[in-house]
Amino acid sequence: MTDTSKKAISLNILALDTCTESCSAAASHNGEVYSEQADAPREHSQRLLPMVKSVLAQADLKLKDVDVIAYGRGPGSFTGIRICTSITQGLALGQELPVIGISTLAAMAQSAIDDGAKQVLAAIDARMGEVYWGQYIAVDGIATLVNDEVVSAPESIVLSLDVEQSITVCGTGFDAFPQLLELTDTMIINEKAKFPEAKYMLVLAQDGVNKGLSTSVDDLAPVYLRDTVTWQKLPGRE
Repeated sequence: MTDTSKKAISLNILALDTCTESCSAAASHNGEVYSEQADAPREHSQRLLPMVKSVLAQADLKLKDVDVIAYGRGPGSFTGIRICTSITQGLALGQELPVIGISTLAAMAQSAIDDGAKQVLAAIDARMGEVYWGQYIAVDGIATLVNDEVVSAPESIVLSLDVEQSITVCGTGFDAFPQLLELTDTMIINEKAKFPEAKYMLVLAQDGVNKGLSTSVDDLAPVYLRDTVTWQKLPGRE
């Protein structure tokens, strides 16, 4: 994470995400960031709590010292979103901590922006011939959504970003649907931002808290984008 992002984080924040194949946790304390990540799509429920314990220990924090828990709210794997929200509930309820949901797409965009991107199209393979996607611009170093996050067929994506300028793209949606790279010839792939990571949620959480967007755990709100759970579990993918 860049120095600018670190300086923007004044709160003690615990962040966790299991919404995609990636499982990650991060903590911030005195502007420093501590994080762990693993690609373990079938082991999220086993991996996440040890990661949380580890990053808190690295940050020299107890759970009671945390100001807010940031959780990956989706979109992504239905199973992964449920794991993330349920573990967040358990952690937050015990200490009556506020929570803030962070978009997985925004976390990916923030990773790309920390890497120098100004415009980002993030897309996650949603299975069933669709993608979860969102468009972001960097505003004072923060990934800021343009229009709405959407689930749609790839051919339904319409760019609102400036196609005369470079557009950084990231996410598994571009592996599943490589034709998306033909939307404009100004696209640049950022492989490092293929999955959301909790450490990139920290600055988004700080920004959200500053804007009054944190809630009690009772108002925890996962985002599936699909209104009905008519999804298919594919071997090794959920």
